[in-house]
Amino acid sequence: MNRLLIALTFTLLSGLAFGQGLPHNLTIEEKLHALQSGYTSPNNSSRANTTPPPYANLRTMAEWEEIQALVVSWTSYQGILKQIVAASVNECHVIILTESPSSTQSYLQNSSYGGAVSMNNITMIDTQLNTIWVRDYGGTTVYANEVDNGMLIDWIYNRPRPADDVTPDDVASALGLEIYTTTNAPYDFMATGGNFMSDGFGTAFSSNLIIDENSGGNTGWGGSFPNHSVAEIDGIMDDFMGIDNYIKMPNLPYDGIHHIDMHMKLLDEETLLVSQYPEGVADGPQIEANIQYVLDNFTTKWGTPFKVHWIPAPPQSGGGYPNQGGYYCTYSNSMFVNKTLLVPTYYTQYDTTALRIYEELLPGYNIVGIDCDNNPEAIISASGAIHCITHEIGVEDPLLISYKSLENTSVSSDGYTVEAYIRHRDGISLATVYWREQGSFSFIPVSMTPVGGNTYSGTIPSSAASGG
Repeated sequence: MNRLLIALTFTLLSGLAFGQGLPHNLTIEEKLHALQSGYTSPNNSSRANTTPPPYANLRTMAEWEEIQALVVSWTSYQGILKQIVAASVNECHVIILTESPSSTQSYLQNSSYGGAVSMNNITMIDTQLNTIWVRDYGGTTVYANEVDNGMLIDWIYNRPRPADDVTPDDVASALGLEIYTTTNAPYDFMATGGNFMSDGFGTAFSSNLIIDENSGGNTGWGGSFPNHSVAEIDGIMDDFMGIDNYIKMPNLPYDGIHHIDMHMKLLDEETLLVSQYPEGVADGPQIEANIQYVLDNFTTKWGTPFKVHWIPAPPQSGGGYPNQGGYYCTYSNSMFVNKTLLVPTYYTQYDTTALRIYEELLPGYNIVGIDCDNNPEAIISASGAIHCITHEIGVEDPLLISYKSLENTSVSSDGYTVEAYIRHRDGISLATVYWREQGSFSFIPVSMTPVGGNTYSGTIPSSAASGG
């Protein structure tokens, strides 16, 4: 019996020695190792700023806003990471968390996956890591007074991966940002970035995983989940992040991690891009029910229904859909990097349709596809893709512009009025809307005038009869 116990211990510890290749989901080996070793969360140690930010009018940024830096954790799937870095260095600063800066730089400079990457816009932070899934444990950008005093908010990570859990401190220190953590009662709160989506104006989306992991009870890997009512969860999100409309949807039966970024994405304040399965297949019925629940009960910041666009979810190449044991392939797991959008791809039959949909919905963006099911870089086999392994840090002084798109409309002798909410910490001295007729390459400026409440109005003349 003793020999068996020793052999089991060796197997578990040896497997975790390669922890950087851990899948997105929590493994049985991790749970057993944490229980065996007496896992102590780093959140139980003293961390600065464990109370809500002392600022008014907090606003969590939306992912399509301008960012100063993209963060990745350099562990497994380095070919995919290299492609992400190469596509991002001309858009923003790239912060690479790594346990070996020299070997990371050597890989970026070698001839693989497109050749050498310029190091001019890259900062490496030498730090301990457990996994690649920085979306889930990275800090989220929040602004005071909507556009000022950018800071990071860090939740308790829902995995026994202590090195990952504290990396937001390293990023905040490197960028000189304040960081606030939901690690101490009564504000103790567990969450994961892949299960969070913000419209930039106080509305956020999550699956009911956010309730499950904040309702008390044993974690299964040492310690207990935070214990809060739904009202208390909403209060913590409002106090730390300015989220006053927190939409929660039932978990999906075949998505083992219950992260909403695996099947939906906000493209702007009024547009949802959602995975679509064939009728009755896999998570299709529950996704459709969830979206209908949103449409029946919630509206955009303008009080209008959300626009929903569907994007086909492919079966695993050579396999089946998730209900048939196939990988959870997703095109919604994409990442905005300023004017570039990184999209996971799988195989041509479905990729061409997905990329076309993105190009039609996001004109002007540089759409970059990155293969997520190509051995030995088949990251989708670990239940994640591009969004799961990236995290954005908003700019220090955002120019906040929000407007409701003009609907298709008949010719109007009064013209077409565009209203936009515009804010900057230094104020707005001039606002202009540019328009062009469909088929033209020249934009025509129209001055906008303030109408109160940080809102500006401009009217496209009635001569724009073609609705361009």
